[in-house]
Amino acid sequence: MNDREKLQWMDRINRRAFISKTSMGLGGLALGSLINPGIGKANSIGGGVLKKPHFIPRAKRVVFLFQSGGPSQFELFDYKPLLQKRHGEDLPSSVRQGQRLTGMSASQSQLPLVGTPYNFAQYGDSGAWVSDLMPYTSEIVDDLCFIKSMHTEQINHDPALTFFQTGHQLPGRPSIGSWINYGLGSDNENLPAFIVLVSNNAPKDQPLYARLWGNGFLPSRHQGVQFRAGKDPVLYLNDPNGYHRSDRREMLNALKELNLVQKEMVGDASISDRIAQYEMAYRMQVSVPEVRDLEDEPDSVFELYGEDARTPGTYAANCLLARRLLEKDVKFVQLYHQGWDNHGNLPSNITRQCKATDQASAALVKDLKQRGLLEDTLVIWGGEFGRTNYSQGKLTKDNFGRDHHPRCFTMWMAGGGVKPGMTYGATDEFGYNISENPVHVHDFQATLMYLLGIDHEKLTYEYQGRRFRLTDVSGEVVEGILA
Repeated sequence: MNDREKLQWMDRINRRAFISKTSMGLGGLALGSLINPGIGKANSIGGGVLKKPHFIPRAKRVVFLFQSGGPSQFELFDYKPLLQKRHGEDLPSSVRQGQRLTGMSASQSQLPLVGTPYNFAQYGDSGAWVSDLMPYTSEIVDDLCFIKSMHTEQINHDPALTFFQTGHQLPGRPSIGSWINYGLGSDNENLPAFIVLVSNNAPKDQPLYARLWGNGFLPSRHQGVQFRAGKDPVLYLNDPNGYHRSDRREMLNALKELNLVQKEMVGDASISDRIAQYEMAYRMQVSVPEVRDLEDEPDSVFELYGEDARTPGTYAANCLLARRLLEKDVKFVQLYHQGWDNHGNLPSNITRQCKATDQASAALVKDLKQRGLLEDTLVIWGGEFGRTNYSQGKLTKDNFGRDHHPRCFTMWMAGGGVKPGMTYGATDEFGYNISENPVHVHDFQATLMYLLGIDHEKLTYEYQGRRFRLTDVSGEVVEGILA
């Protein structure tokens, strides 16, 4: 045995002696952590690293309705009459200003402007512009804050989507929900603090990866947990046939003892995360079937969300499930609905997308409001970027498509400390550039964290010699949208 091995061995002996002489040893520590989950954590409220929020929180929970693929703002919320008047004309170079295009339209000799075939009108006391594709959203505009000046540097789907969800275009960083879980912990010990729902009734035009809700370099207990439709909502959660709950409890108790011995010997903090996840999975065997059981929902609720809400895994059903999770104080619920990548056949494609999502999105806002939850729940709707004001490929009388456009796009937010019934930011008359109050993705992320009581510059994690944060090295809170 060399000197280094001797020192390691003595260190193990010293730690073993310390634990054995303290109260009831490892067994006491383990029992104490079961009785009071706050023991051994950064604080006793939720288990996040923050002893207390940096600011008074305006929101207690978040639901992010992510429309993957990049919805066209021109067909939904950003009304541009000039495009109708100049339909078919080439995009002026003075408007484009040499900005880069994707490889899909950079080879076009012309970039013909295209006006939307849909009718727009102003709704509510706020006078928000909404197209006839979104009749249900038009009913709730006075509860919404539209941000029409969102922008990003990422022009392709994977980096743009990764950037929105993790604050960086390259994979490997923690997702928004993981950062929130890391900072604030959980308000419900029987359900994960971060839950993900993916629509099963959406076109799979662009792939989704589990890393989008992954924990990156944060401890594994902060990763998002995907709930699926079907008999196994969480993979590997159910017991095998012939295996009883008492058997599972005995197995977990024995496994915990082995893990605690290993932790004592090697000092690996991730072992505690592993134990906590096993215990959470055990509790979820009861809590997950309970929260997914919609039998107690009255017919009026299904009428509100739409008939699709009766079919598990659809966008409407996921919106209803999101409301049930938020009622259980799940901190961060992330919905993904694919199919918005309309390079061609945009009129028919976007019509189907709106039919599948409009009613349920509006219903979620209405439902939260009538239950008194909207005030402290932040609802977010949007995609990774917008679409171009010109047609990709051939423009015909009845058909066209729009390419990716990161320069400006529209999102909306509701509840959770955001001003209702307002529009923030604007684009020029061509809808190509931002004309006032730009909001970068990092600004959006900083604002989201602020509404939850977090200073985005102070919630950091040291990894490989550097302090990381969700907003990387930029981002400012958008004061103009705060209630």
